[in-house]
Amino acid sequence: MTDMVAFRETVTAWAAGGPGDLASEPAVRLAVRTVVLLEGPSDLAAVDALAESRGRDLEAEGVCVLAMNGAMNVGRYARLLGPRGLGLRLTGLCDEAERGYYARALGQYGPEADLGRKPVFFVCAADLEDELIRALGVSRVEELIRAEGDLRALQTFLRQPAQRGRTPQQQLRRFLGTKKGRKIRYGRVLVEALTPERIPAPLAGLLDSL
Repeated sequence: MTDMVAFRETVTAWAAGGPGDLASEPAVRLAVRTVVLLEGPSDLAAVDALAESRGRDLEAEGVCVLAMNGAMNVGRYARLLGPRGLGLRLTGLCDEAERGYYARALGQYGPEADLGRKPVFFVCAADLEDELIRALGVSRVEELIRAEGDLRALQTFLRQPAQRGRTPQQQLRRFLGTKKGRKIRYGRVLVEALTPERIPAPLAGLLDSL
């Protein structure tokens, strides 16, 4: 376990009601300067994969990428980690439907704006999976699913009556969320298949802001 992973786990426990003083020391020792607030582990896998593909070592740069287990938790994490907590710079990535949670949590820190550190977050049109499928195209995503050994599972899924009225893109997006751990695995697989010019704007904007 890396030190940054341990820091993430300490912050998660803090957000769940544990002692906050345990997070202060590693934040200083690791020189954490920015925390990226993400909704879940599939987003974290995608951000990590993109950083690696661009030769970025976010941990060494003092960036903690954190999955919050739901966008509704962003306010709690912002209070703990932002100007009223550890004093770290905050940013994040969210789905369009969750924009309001991020806007309320990160848009309240006026004092940061005076320092040129006003929190900025990036919004996916539907969600990150949708952005990645559109960027790669349906055929390319199907090729990746075949390469991952999930083609038979996809074919079985597509035969379900509920899928008949959906577009191929909607079907693929739904498929990625039908099995535990699949969204996390494909968060990395889809990002690793992207060429630089096809990186979705919210994901590229987030990494460029760090």
